[in-house]
Amino acid sequence: MDSRPEVSYSATQAKNGFGPVLEQAIRGRAIIITKHGSPKAVIISFEEFARLKRAPEAKLNALSREFDELFARMQTPRARAAVDRLFRATPQELGRAAVAAARKRE
Repeated sequence: MDSRPEVSYSATQAKNGFGPVLEQAIRGRAIIITKHGSPKAVIISFEEFARLKRAPEAKLNALSREFDELFARMQTPRARAAVDRLFRATPQELGRAAVAAARKRE
């Protein structure tokens, strides 16, 4: 995306001068279209549109990988034993563990 500030055109200006408006968008500049002084739409290049459309998918893929790695770590014998100990713990033991964990964070 162009590092220059966005350009704003009224809907009428954009309609009457669409060629130059489109050229600016193709070159990577975001074009804001206003109606009665309020922003209503943005014209961007197809490349920028494609990049924006891919962004959520990339984030979702990264989160899925992170979850899979975390889940795999939780399947080790050591992790399973820790969960078993947790479920067998008394309320007093859980309280002591919570206090100890809070102190570690300080």
